[in-house]
Parts: sequence; structure tokens; C-alpha cells
Amino acid sequence: MIRTRRGIHAAFLALGLAGTALLAAPAWAAGTLTISSPQDPGSWDPIDTFLVNWASVATNIYDGLTYRGADLKLVPGLATAWEELDDGKRIRFTLREGVKFHDGEPFNAEAVKFTFDRLLGEEGKKGPQRSNYAAIDKVEIIDAKTVDFHLRAPDPVLLTKLAGYGAMIVPPKYIQEKGDDYFNAHPVGTGPFKVTSYEPKIGIKLEAFADHWGGAPKLSNLEYRFIAEPATAVAELQAGRVDLVIPPTIPVGMIPTIQADPKLEVVSTAGPTVYALRFNTKSGPTADERVRKALILGVDRDAIIKTILGGQAAPIASFQGALSFGNDPAMKPLPYDPEKAKALLKEAGIATGTTLQIDVRGNDSTFNEVSQAIASYLQVIGLNATIKPYETNVLLNDIIPAGKTGAMFEQAWGGWTLDYDNTAYSMYHSGEKWNPYDSDPKLDALLESQRSITDRAKREEILQSIAHYTADRALEIPLYNYNAIFGVSKRVKNFTPVPDSRLRLTDVTVE
Repeated sequence: MIRTRRGIHAAFLALGLAGTALLAAPAWAAGTLTISSPQDPGSWDPIDTFLVNWASVATNIYDGLTYRGADLKLVPGLATAWEELDDGKRIRFTLREGVKFHDGEPFNAEAVKFTFDRLLGEEGKKGPQRSNYAAIDKVEIIDAKTVDFHLRAPDPVLLTKLAGYGAMIVPPKYIQEKGDDYFNAHPVGTGPFKVTSYEPKIGIKLEAFADHWGGAPKLSNLEYRFIAEPATAVAELQAGRVDLVIPPTIPVGMIPTIQADPKLEVVSTAGPTVYALRFNTKSGPTADERVRKALILGVDRDAIIKTILGGQAAPIASFQGALSFGNDPAMKPLPYDPEKAKALLKEAGIATGTTLQIDVRGNDSTFNEVSQAIASYLQVIGLNATIKPYETNVLLNDIIPAGKTGAMFEQAWGGWTLDYDNTAYSMYHSGEKWNPYDSDPKLDALLESQRSITDRAKREEILQSIAHYTADRALEIPLYNYNAIFGVSKRVKNFTPVPDSRLRLTDVTVE
């Protein structure tokens, strides 16, 4: 049973994940599912990454204490129950017994403590995940199947955060013996599939883990191929060498090609992923708020959604979608108004023909089309926008965090917790990896204040005020909330698209 002193939680079984853990594991269906993923994350360590393409693989390798599936409901994972104590400043977790890591090491309270000591320590400091779990002060072992999380302050999103990314439970003995660098390329978890081989830039192969606590998956193998070029991925899907192409690979322009093939189908679902052009607010023309507002006014985002994106997106007024807790449905984007944009540029003293650089991910063909359209709109208001493509990992790991971008840079963000805090704190708080330029004490205070509030209505009010404040300061051009688009072979059965692309493939089969 999941319980709290406040009586918030009802009894749960781990539905959809492993509700029949006490039953015998089902026989494997013969078959390998081959998946095209657009990006090699570069490390399989949970604390090293923020990438959706990491999670789409690693959700099958690791388990967290909690789990959130395609229906977005939170259920037990490696913890069978939890209880909030001390007004939310302590959470006691009862751990699942009889669980093994892929190398045979037992899962227990020591593994939980090791995972979070590592995440919150020097090793975690090197990666982007630690700030998401900053509310955790320490993990205390009560006994082999019980741990207490002592919090600096209540975190209303923590239980969801424990279902993904940095909170995935890792094996202490294995990491201590092999080292962090080895673990990056040879991950071991407790998930339904275990890694058999990994070739950087090529792919990663997994096989079903027969001893998984929820029973063996229905597939015998998963094979992920890293294919950055969309046309190649779709060609491989058509040829039958790939069974599933995951987001954000498929450009809208290739959807008709897939739909025209009787062996294939397109599956699309609304998700949390939003796109924006963020600004260098520290130097150059975009340091001026008037210029930033002019650039927003100068781009017809509705036309881009209709023509380039084929309606597979929705407009946004802040850097979050409609599923996000903290989104204000009454908030409207700035309208397309090129004349007002020109007036603001003139007021700011920006000369006609001023050049502004837009940095983009080179393999994102859909956004490359969008950025070309944006450049054309900016030309109408008298600006010369140049587009500089980067290899994705270079842009995300070297250019943006170091503050080496042009005036504008592409930012796509999944916001997988479906809570605006996950996006806003990372994008706007001083010193964060994705905020290389801006520092705003008032905004920092707002971001920090909502993290410890358990009153849902009050917290939503603060998050909405953050959205309005960042829009007033014009910290980015909010572009659109993009659907998650999958290309699927019809030989794939029982596939359910998930909004956050964290695909748990235990029930999928192939004919």
C-alpha cells in the first residue's frame, strides 16, 4: 500500500509495469525490435544526461523507486510504498524485495543510498541532473528494505522525479569495482532489458532480463541504431531493417511517404516537447529587451505551424505546453505584428541590415526549415539572420553551456515531469547549465519559492507568474509545442506511444 499521513495516496499495485511480480515470468516471444534513435547520448550513466534519447533507451535498462507510464499515472517501481512524514520533510520508502541487478548484485537500501549519495556528491556535480534533486539532504538506511529521504524542504515534484533520469537506481559494487568511466559505456540496472553491447555512434543492443521482478519482457531483444539523418531512418523503416523510428527524427514533410507505404503507419501524440529560440541576453543586440520583443513580434508562428509543421504542433505563450502544470491557458502569445517590430527596432537604434546569428541542431531537418522561415520573417523587418548548424552534442554540451552562441539558439525541451519547474528552473535560474547569459534575482526568488510549497493551487499561481514574468522580459521566442511522431512497422504489436518518449517496451511484440 502507498500511504501518507495525510491519506493522499490510495493502494496501488504496479499496474502496467509489473503488477504480476509474484507470477511466473512469461515465455519470451521470439523477436528483436529494431529502433532508430537520432542521437547517441554519449554516456549511459543516469547522472550524466538530460536527453530524451537517453531515456527512450534507458527506461528499459533501469528502474526508479517510482514509475510513470504512458497514462502519466505514478505507481510503485522499486519502492512498493511510501509515507510522507514531518510535514513532507521526510519520505519513508519501503523497498521491493528479491530484486537483482543485471550482474546479479542484490538491490537493497544500500543501493538506494549509494545512488543518491553519488548523484548529490562530486560525481553528480559533473552532470546536469543534480539540481533536480537538490531538495534531498540525505538518504538514511532504516533497514535492508526501508530508507528515509530527509529533505531540506518539501518538494511537490520529487515523487515524479524519482521515476526517471538521475534517480535511476545503480549498482554500488559494480560501479565501485569497474569505475565511473566503465559504467558510462557498460550500464547495469534492474530494468527489464540488459545491455549486451554498445558501439558509440553506431548503436546499443539489449536482451530480455529473465529475472526482472516484473517478469520477462515479451521480446527477446532490443536493438537501437543511432541514425541522425531522417531520410536514412525512414528509408531503413521502409526497407524493413528498422521497425520503429522515434522522435524527433521524422520531419513533417516525410509523413506522407510513411503513410503511403502499406507496411507502415504514423503514430502521433501530444507531448511535452516545446521549441523556442532563446536569446543571448548578455551582449549584442538581443541584450536589449525591445529588440527581443521585436523579434517575437516579427515571426508569424501560426503560419509556421500550419505550413511547415502540417498542424502537428500547437502555439505556446511560454516555454511549456498545455500538459504542463504551471501553464496558464489564458496567456496568449504576442501576435504577429511586423510594423510594431520595426518600430521597436528603430527605437532601440538597430540599423537596417544588422546581422543576427541563429544556432541550430544540424540534424534537426524540421527545425532547419522552421529557422529558414524565421530568417525570412526577420528579413521583412530589416534584419539579416544567418543560420549556423552544429552537431547536436556539440551545440548542447559545448556551445550553449559555455555562452558561445549567436544572438539566438534553438532550445527543445521535453519537460518530462510535466511540471513547469523542471523547465523553468533549468532555463532561468542563475548559474544553471541552460542559462549561460541571464541572472535575475527576482526570478531566482520566484523559482526557489515554489519548490517548497505543497499547496497545489498556490504553487500553480507562482509558476504561472513565472511564465508571465519571463514572457514580459522576452527571454525567448516561444515557438510551438510539437507532437511526438513515431514511424512504426505494422509488424509491431502492442506499441503505445508515450508523451515523453520514455518507452517501456516490455509488452511489445513483433510478427
